[in-house]
Amino acid sequence: MAAQGHRRGLDAQGYIEREGSPTRVPYAFRPVVEAACDRILDVFGARLNGAYLYGSIPRGTARVGRSDLDLLLSLRDEPTDADRAGARALEAALDKEFAEIDGVGTLLFSRTRLLSDLETYDLGWFVACLCTPLLGEDLAEHLPRYRPDGLLARETNGDLALMLPRWRERIAAAADTDEARRPLVRSMSRHLVRTGFTLVMPRWNGWTSDLGEMAEAFGAYYPERAADMRKATVRGYEPTGEPAVLRSYVEDLGPWLAGEYARVHGIKAPRP
Repeated sequence: MAAQGHRRGLDAQGYIEREGSPTRVPYAFRPVVEAACDRILDVFGARLNGAYLYGSIPRGTARVGRSDLDLLLSLRDEPTDADRAGARALEAALDKEFAEIDGVGTLLFSRTRLLSDLETYDLGWFVACLCTPLLGEDLAEHLPRYRPDGLLARETNGDLALMLPRWRERIAAAADTDEARRPLVRSMSRHLVRTGFTLVMPRWNGWTSDLGEMAEAFGAYYPERAADMRKATVRGYEPTGEPAVLRSYVEDLGPWLAGEYARVHGIKAPRP
């Protein structure tokens, strides 16, 4: 969602507004969402506590044939291997049946974890502000309201330094083809842009999920890195498979951003 005038995604009290809504789902994607709801119930049944939609579809900015369907499921207990297998089967079936989407992603968490103190300013914030309820309980009713402050910045993206070694492993393990590298470029580009934005979010004093607006906000405070972030934004939408791009992410932009993030906001609380 693009920032809303001077409010920049905030309500009148300065809290981040929930950005998606069922009414914003484009008409072309409504059959996909309806089918997803039916199949989630079929697969998870009584284990399901709640289901949410997030990303471009509930924001109303999805592109037919280009956007994916992003789901988050809250389960009554910790996810099992059977739950994960069920989610993968559900994803494959929806992706095969509906040409309107380009892939499906499903996040699985227990209700207890989503409402835990450790996750209040990470997964809890994600559910309360970036997820649109589809089925069951809406956990936002049990979570605080959120401001775009340093605590939120630290707990959402203050772990980039820990992620970089994993990125290097994924790059090394990928096949030496453009086709294999494009998904890595897409996901890493988006992650870097979002991390760059949350680095400056408290000073910008607002929230947006628009990658282009994120990059511009970042560039206003770090002009020497603005061009790098704009390029990452483009690759987040139209990824290339150039090895040099991934190399630059883990050798240059990523390490610099991780260091600056730690300096400004500190390190995210360790997870088990």
